[in-house]
Amino acid sequence: MGAADVVPGVSGGTIAFITGIYERLLSSLQSVLPAFFALLKNKNMTLSWQKINGAFLLTLFSGILISVLLLAKLVIYLLVHHPIPLWSFFFGLIVASVAMISRQVSEWNIRLFVFVVLGACFAYFLTQLSPASVEHSYLNAFLSGLIAICAMILPGISGSFILVMLGTYSFILGAIKEFDLMVLAVFALGCFIGLLSIANLLVWAFSNFRNLTLAILTGFMIGALSKVWPWKEVLSYREDRHGQLKPLLEQNIMPNTYELITGLNAQLGVAIACFMLAVLSVGVLEFIAKRTKNQNSEKA
Repeated sequence: MGAADVVPGVSGGTIAFITGIYERLLSSLQSVLPAFFALLKNKNMTLSWQKINGAFLLTLFSGILISVLLLAKLVIYLLVHHPIPLWSFFFGLIVASVAMISRQVSEWNIRLFVFVVLGACFAYFLTQLSPASVEHSYLNAFLSGLIAICAMILPGISGSFILVMLGTYSFILGAIKEFDLMVLAVFALGCFIGLLSIANLLVWAFSNFRNLTLAILTGFMIGALSKVWPWKEVLSYREDRHGQLKPLLEQNIMPNTYELITGLNAQLGVAIACFMLAVLSVGVLEFIAKRTKNQNSEKA
């Protein structure tokens, strides 16, 4: 999830869904505030820790944090020097995830297909927005965390891409690379508040409208495919705070068109291999998740 959240266009929520921990994550997050107030009242740390599934959350968020800190530079390197294989891998992840999530809908009907289309249109619209330009301040770091974390937990909507749209992606990523504790603490506070809020909403949605929620999330992921298409033509650039030119507006093109426009190798064979590796990875993760779930059911 941490590796996915670093990349604009890929959602950590997608990885949580693939690995079969999504609803467990939501229910654990939902119980944080009630457990905290219960702790203040009863002062029973063990009971509160168990109520929020503390070991699970600690393990998960430790993994995310370590991954972000260790992989931020690697992902940036791959985005700059090997973008086609990287985007092809994530494109395959999302395509396979769409198939996996859609199978969890118990009964498809016209109404659900309409919501798939609406979800896809909404996600596609987000991918077409032009990045904003905002002041790099603690307030904007807090607001960025508050808004982006809601996207990060939704499969198909990338929190990193929301940061790009808000104009704070380089600011936050720079704080991670430079280990700016003040900026990171303010950003983390915004993430924490936003995470608890969206978790409660999603748990309610899954409890009351499971098929509808899955249909909308499927649409989100389909709409997000536009952002992770490997071959793009840059239409305009923007200058970042270091004076370097970064792509501002891009359009998706076919591999042969990419070669004609850029004069570069489209790396079609490598792209297909990375796509298939991603699809295989989702299949393996889904198999492991089902096997673990069955083992836990047998133990219970």
